Amino acid sequence: MSLGTRARGFVELTRPGNAVAAGVLTFTGAFVAGAAPSDALVVVAAMLATVFATGAGNAINDYFDRDIDRINRPDRPIPRGAVTAPEAKWFSVALFGGAVVSALVLPVVAIAIAVVNLVALLAYTEFFKGLPGVGNVVVAALTGSTFLFGGAAIGEPLGAAVLCVLAALATLTREIVKDVEDIGGDREEGLRTLPIVVGEAASLWLGAVVLVVAVGASAVPFVRGEFGLAYLGVVVPADALMLAATAQSFGNPAAAQRRLKHGMFLAAFAFILGRATAPAGSLL
Repeated sequence: MSLGTRARGFVELTRPGNAVAAGVLTFTGAFVAGAAPSDALVVVAAMLATVFATGAGNAINDYFDRDIDRINRPDRPIPRGAVTAPEAKWFSVALFGGAVVSALVLPVVAIAIAVVNLVALLAYTEFFKGLPGVGNVVVAALTGSTFLFGGAAIGEPLGAAVLCVLAALATLTREIVKDVEDIGGDREEGLRTLPIVVGEAASLWLGAVVLVVAVGASAVPFVRGEFGLAYLGVVVPADALMLAATAQSFGNPAAAQRRLKHGMFLAAFAFILGRATAPAGSLL
């Protein structure tokens, strides 16, 4: 196997698109919380910590999920032989180390969030993933916390609280849809995910209800007068996209979870636009 093929396998372990996107979400949290140019160092450190931690979590997830992935995701690096399982484990350890070093320059509250998230990432696949609904909630909380982490980096941990809630709820819906998509491999492995325990239809209806609550949360900044029409002009299409994806999940969960992800990023952009055009001094 060529060196380039192996290097590509290690990069794929991190899900680079997801890792970089998580770093962008951390920046979004800092920006929405009111980051100033003087906060550049801590914001960059928080972004790097998030990218490293997300990559590490994805790599260790592939390590623990290698048997399931032979059924659900045979093209991933370990099942296809680009990276061995021990290599994936130690690569993950190195990435976690990078996250720890990056977080050392951050305020105490941000470090506390980072520590909790690192522990949750390490424990997710081994302890939480197979518990009905619990693994979904953990992933949702981790996603939402990226915004709190960005705010905490500049000393405003609650500065992006509404965005945190919206992202966590939308992620919970997406995780439920993904479990429906992966039900075959999860059942083969003996996992007790939500769709396996309560059924696919019941799980999807629960996801739909959660998403409706998330859409309601997205209206809060406009109703409170913190964000104006520019925010509303972007968040409404984002909400519509996520609601349409939720309806689509009953027939095509694979396509639906991708559309949900796109809707979430569009909603995050709405918050950036809302903060950029908000009156000076307003804070979520």
